[in-house]
Amino acid sequence: MNKSTYALGDTEMEILNVVWELKSATVSQVHDRIMENRPVAYTTIMTVMQNLAKKGFLLFDKSGVSYVYSAAIDPADVRKTLLSHLMNKVFRGSPMALVQTLAESESLTDEERATLLDIINKLD
Repeated sequence: MNKSTYALGDTEMEILNVVWELKSATVSQVHDRIMENRPVAYTTIMTVMQNLAKKGFLLFDKSGVSYVYSAAIDPADVRKTLLSHLMNKVFRGSPMALVQTLAESESLTDEERATLLDIINKLD
């Protein structure tokens, strides 16, 4: 898969996260999980999952009358590619600017900042 095809919408990412968490899931299982947070039509979830399969993000097998979907791409690979795209698009390719923005974020706790600093200090 061409990494430029990693442009994903919010619902696509939400569905991928559910499938990654469950390891494999039917449309109904994904729909139920997303409905815990917000209302969404079953047919919307089904269509988005079919599109994710066409894009190469999900695999599927027919199990009885249902399709069971699983991840075709490792979550870490998707995250790295999306982060790289964000870094290039928003931060002009500067990892320093990205990390600085993250470190200065008000949503980061002191403990998370300390962990981030530990991770950076361990890089060699």
